[in-house]
Amino acid sequence: MSACGGARIRRIETPLGGEVARELRAGERVEIFGDIYAARDAAHARLVAGLEAGEKPPIDLRGCILYYVGPTPPRPGRVIGSAGPTTASRMDPYVVPLLARGVTGMIGKGPRSPEVLEALVCHGAVYLAATGGAGALLADRIRAAEVIAWPELGPEALRRLRVEGFPAVVAADSRGSDLYALGPKRYRQERQSREVGR
Repeated sequence: MSACGGARIRRIETPLGGEVARELRAGERVEIFGDIYAARDAAHARLVAGLEAGEKPPIDLRGCILYYVGPTPPRPGRVIGSAGPTTASRMDPYVVPLLARGVTGMIGKGPRSPEVLEALVCHGAVYLAATGGAGALLADRIRAAEVIAWPELGPEALRRLRVEGFPAVVAADSRGSDLYALGPKRYRQERQSREVGR
């Protein structure tokens, strides 16, 4: 763990073991090292359809972190273009079967459905939030990118991304804590306390 601006940052490596995933808490800052997999709507649909058909997935889902991203084409000399997170709720219908097959982490932006939050508890997984609008900065933490499956999907193809120090915040943990619910609640409490103290 390292300190940055007074806040503790936890280093996590992939594959993300279930024990480590269950230790992470909502609000905790992390940096990710290792391989994560870029997958958006179309790739999720194909992954789940394949699982339902009894097919072997193109990647080992055990301990996998899926990043909800459709990167732009890279400029010359770069491994990837802008790589900011997409809205996570679009992947909500696919989460349960993927967690059941061993996925332990997901990265996106925005809140998740109650069903997804419940599935995180059931399977001991975490949802991580990356900063929206910071795609160029996040791309700097990606050292290699390789299309693994479905190249015809273009930016939505399934990709392996090698990351070093990829920053994220634990948005929902395996104990049922949801930062998107906790944050506004804490803000309202602090605001009421300030108003009472006037």
